[in-house]
Amino acid sequence: MTASTLPPGLLPEGLHDLLPPMAEAEAALCTELMAVFAAHGHERVSPPLVEYEESLGSRLASSARRELLRFTDPVSQHTLALRSDITGQVGRIAVTRMAASPRPLRLSYAGPVLRVRGTQLAPERQSLQIGAELIGLDNAAAAQAMLTLAVDALGAAGAAGLSLDLTLPTLVAELHAAGLPAGSASLTQLQALLDGKDAASLRAAGAGAYEPLIAAAGPAPRALDILRTLPVAPAKLDALAGVVESLASLPVTVTLDPTERHGFEYQSWLGFSFFASGLPFEIGRGGSYSLLHPDGRQEAALGFSLYLDSLVSAGLGRQDPSRVFLPLGTAAADGAALRARGFATVAALCPACTPAGCTHIFENGVARPRSKDQD
Repeated sequence: MTASTLPPGLLPEGLHDLLPPMAEAEAALCTELMAVFAAHGHERVSPPLVEYEESLGSRLASSARRELLRFTDPVSQHTLALRSDITGQVGRIAVTRMAASPRPLRLSYAGPVLRVRGTQLAPERQSLQIGAELIGLDNAAAAQAMLTLAVDALGAAGAAGLSLDLTLPTLVAELHAAGLPAGSASLTQLQALLDGKDAASLRAAGAGAYEPLIAAAGPAPRALDILRTLPVAPAKLDALAGVVESLASLPVTVTLDPTERHGFEYQSWLGFSFFASGLPFEIGRGGSYSLLHPDGRQEAALGFSLYLDSLVSAGLGRQDPSRVFLPLGTAAADGAALRARGFATVAALCPACTPAGCTHIFENGVARPRSKDQD
């Protein structure tokens, strides 16, 4: 199909217009979440939408690097890329322009991201990513602070029935390195069998010692009890138990799947996902990770991203402001007075203008309600 034959309004696959009231809902949620982050001391940064592909891609896993949309810069003749994730950009800022800033460094961000293709479950190629990062620490106290921040933010957005699924992305590799018997199974095979929760194949390969990791998937307190029967570093389990305990008073159900790895390739000791009742997909994800400074020094960090698309699709953030129709000739002072009271005003600009879509009409100095069936 040539450009001249494209139907009017047709957009590329995976891209769409966001119309009222969803566009307003997205903006309202973004404002609400960023306000919560700011209230917890996180300062906003705003990286550019485009960077040099070499630099941007170096901060992504190989799978994520394939999702970069590339093009040649007509100015520098270097290859540029549209970001598919903002977290790496925040890390770049932290280790370069803000390298001398006091730690821990609390940053937040919000902006559009674009990937080459969507997935079967999430076909959208463009989305609005919003999140917060804590640079300089990844201990239990940092995890408690960031998880509490995420719960507060999602609660402020109106998400109900929150659940948090914790994972330990490096645990299997650590147990394997510590000598927990794996029979004929390599580390890669072990991880694949645990991904599939295939206990029978574990036993057949002589790796039955890893079977408790499958049984540990579930409520966090019970999972911790099972993990304590394995040669897991006590300090790691104590830190995790402290995190779980700190969340007990928050409106969130905490579960643990110690072997979940998908999407947590960059995470170190802790990863987590958020879900809400009535929503089939996760609404946020994060964890601890390491940043590389230009001088080769490693720095701990911990953060999360929230998925506004999922929240907007669930109907969160929507507002029904009272819209008052101002007939032709209404005094400007009357409109200003209504706006000061919280009304949105729609002024008639011609004799043919109607109050369609308005909740009220200004008559005889009063904003009178009107029913929707009058449109």
